Amino acid sequence: MKFDSILAEINGFGKFQIVLVLIQILSRITLPCHFLLNNFMAAVPSHHCNIDALDTGAVFGNLTLDQKLAVGIPAERDGTPSSCQMFSEPQYEYLLGSNSSKGSFTVQCQNGWVYDKSTFKSTLATEWDLVCSRKGMNKATATIFFIGVMVGAPVFGFLSDRFGRRPLLLVSYLASLIFAVLSAFSTSYVMFVILRFFTGMSLAGISIMAIVLNVEWFSIEHRTFSGVIISLDWTIGNWILVGTAYFVNEWRKLILAVTSPLILSIIAWRWLPESARWLVAKGKTDAAHHYIMKCAKMNNRSKCMATITPATLLECAETEHGAKKYTFVDLFRTPNIRKLAIYSGMLWFGVAFTYYGITLNITGFGLNPYLTQFIFASIEMPMKIGVYYFLEKVGRKHGQMGSMLLTGLCLFINIFVPKDKWTVRTVVAVLGKSMSEASFTIMYLYTTELYPTVVRQNGLGYTSFLARLGVSISPLIVLLEDLWHLLPAATYCAVAVGTGLVASLLPETLNTRLPEFIEDIEKPRRQSPRKEIQ
Repeated sequence: MKFDSILAEINGFGKFQIVLVLIQILSRITLPCHFLLNNFMAAVPSHHCNIDALDTGAVFGNLTLDQKLAVGIPAERDGTPSSCQMFSEPQYEYLLGSNSSKGSFTVQCQNGWVYDKSTFKSTLATEWDLVCSRKGMNKATATIFFIGVMVGAPVFGFLSDRFGRRPLLLVSYLASLIFAVLSAFSTSYVMFVILRFFTGMSLAGISIMAIVLNVEWFSIEHRTFSGVIISLDWTIGNWILVGTAYFVNEWRKLILAVTSPLILSIIAWRWLPESARWLVAKGKTDAAHHYIMKCAKMNNRSKCMATITPATLLECAETEHGAKKYTFVDLFRTPNIRKLAIYSGMLWFGVAFTYYGITLNITGFGLNPYLTQFIFASIEMPMKIGVYYFLEKVGRKHGQMGSMLLTGLCLFINIFVPKDKWTVRTVVAVLGKSMSEASFTIMYLYTTELYPTVVRQNGLGYTSFLARLGVSISPLIVLLEDLWHLLPAATYCAVAVGTGLVASLLPETLNTRLPEFIEDIEKPRRQSPRKEIQ
């Protein structure tokens, strides 16, 4: 008897599964809050050089603020004060309407900057002056965070395949809470980025283990629903981030506010079940029987447990396979799973690279950052509902291909839309963001179905590692605009199209059994009993 058959008997979509999803919402809503936190925490408000040092006489001191800026700071082409340069001496001739630059020498800001605090009271940029020649350090805060996620993904993937999903989730909850809180009290830039690295590393566990635990408890016909419904946590978390950032405009307090749901996650962990599918695959049939019995009782299917005993589960476990210890190396030992690992790794890299390239550039469309983030978050809900019905009819493979190719098309169109046409740019960007979000939603479910149970967390850890590699690089691509202003957009577009083509090389998983062992990958997939009957 296969585990999917057992799950069908005890109801693979009942009260037990609903409680499982609700418990995990508490932790998963913190993921977008931290993954997209740099949009607000590292925002760069309008700024100009501090020109107090030019006040060497009575004339300068009697000028209005606008006049001081006119004589102390050169103007950009659009008439706004320069952000990074100032005059070495006051240029009083500008007060008389003279446009002559003869004798005026500009220098880099000598005494720090003055920031516009109307939108953000404090950010990383204002705290440690991460602007002008130091703007790369500001972008690096996101990169270092995602390098942490990149490192944490394979670590938690390996450990959760070895020791189970449930205990490693608690480790992830506790570590994420501790490192996030400590980062909010950082006294230096170096201390902050180190703690953000470990925060990202800890959050990686929640990112990859939560969805796997859900999918492993849902029956075949409800796997699509489980994958999509848990992705809605990201949308909810996105809305929470926008609302919290709007009312909490100091970066230290913002970190504490968006991390607080993890306290509830730690309390609710005691009711979180272990994956019975993983326990069966590992030959731990007594523990698996305990959770299956609990599931049957909550779903009012206790009568079905008469034929399901630890001995039955032992047959299901195929212990000659379950006793083996699996590692990342097993992802590349045999031909079919090797191809799967290579193609899925490329897919995750491209999807994440493109998604965060769009999402972390909320200031590039001419709108208020809060409004842009809210629009980006709001488009996700109808898109994910549409994805659910699309996946049920068309399948994962074509959904993944189509969403990425359409993302590339939107990015390509925006290359040719002038920046002053901010309405058109925003509409096209929102469409591209929605397609990118769809691809991300499909990708998690698709990959979970592709890898067998014994290496599923290893596989998800490996692909998440490559995804975070893409995310780590993505914020830095914006710096390429110094070489050519269209190079960042062209890069994101090319990667999106290439990723869509790679998706065509993966097999379809709609209405197929979840593979339990690597041997299942090396032979043709079987249809679900429901599909076979039809």
